[in-house]
Amino acid sequence: MDKESIGTQYEPVAEIGEGAYGKVYKARDLKNGGRFVALKRVRVQTEEEGMPLSTIREVAVLRQLEAFEHPNVVRLFDVCTVSRTDRETKLTLVFEHVDQDLTTYLEKAPDPGVPPETIKDMMYQLLQGLDFLHSHRVVHRDLKPQNILVTSGGQIKLADFGLARIYSFQMALTSVVVTLWYRAPEVLLQSSYATPVDLWSVGCIFAEMFRRRPLFRGNSDVDQLGKIFDVVGVPSAEDWPQEVALPQSAFTPRPPKPIEDLVPDMDEQGRALLMQFLAFNPSRRISAFAALSHPYFQSVDSHSRSVYAAQPIPSNKPTIEERTA
Repeated sequence: MDKESIGTQYEPVAEIGEGAYGKVYKARDLKNGGRFVALKRVRVQTEEEGMPLSTIREVAVLRQLEAFEHPNVVRLFDVCTVSRTDRETKLTLVFEHVDQDLTTYLEKAPDPGVPPETIKDMMYQLLQGLDFLHSHRVVHRDLKPQNILVTSGGQIKLADFGLARIYSFQMALTSVVVTLWYRAPEVLLQSSYATPVDLWSVGCIFAEMFRRRPLFRGNSDVDQLGKIFDVVGVPSAEDWPQEVALPQSAFTPRPPKPIEDLVPDMDEQGRALLMQFLAFNPSRRISAFAALSHPYFQSVDSHSRSVYAAQPIPSNKPTIEERTA
């Protein structure tokens, strides 16, 4: 779709956000009953051949995922090219609009906070969405309460996934600081990483839903690691990644804190699951698929349990690399 079509189909109502990824507008989709959509405007570096192949591949994967209409993944309705120069291409991504994110939801919850059974149901939905992405070899890489959307009916939808390369150029143009609080140790150490990075983030979010404040609030990569080790203890030399610049000896050995002190309102099964999310070694971290079968979720009702049957993308289709340096 081109710029002219955007003007005739989408009527901006309000600017609803501006972050590292560019401006976001709430708009009416005039060709689809006036439904509300979110217009996300991003800039992509232009190469000699046009848009980088990596960008084209990311968009292709997102469009393929859209065909599944997963209930816990935000819908991508359209991708529009607005303008192109030798240096950059401006794109508008048209997503379904959801009024609030998890941050807002937690802030608005009356004391004493979100009921434990509601947290359990939301966590189950979050993991269903994440398992769907991982089964299609998409790593979110920036999971945090701000990009977990919550509908008025309590439905969880993951947003801002699979766009790492599209966003990288946009982020280089802004001075917005991306939060470190939900980043896995292997990301902070600049080690290689894959799908387990998202499960670390899930653990941080899980704890925050009970605490109503972030679990680890560092102000630099090293400070963030220190905050993590205050809770989980300094890992063994055996678990420390070999190819990183920062040695294990840079951190004073300390025992882990009792997890019940950090999340006193979480039950025993919940705390056991939380510790599996917060395993320092990514190979020992629980997967989204395995977490869905954890005893913590035994009481989740049958409606929420209708796990979406994710079909793998055929091998001849483009995918986003699961592993990146």
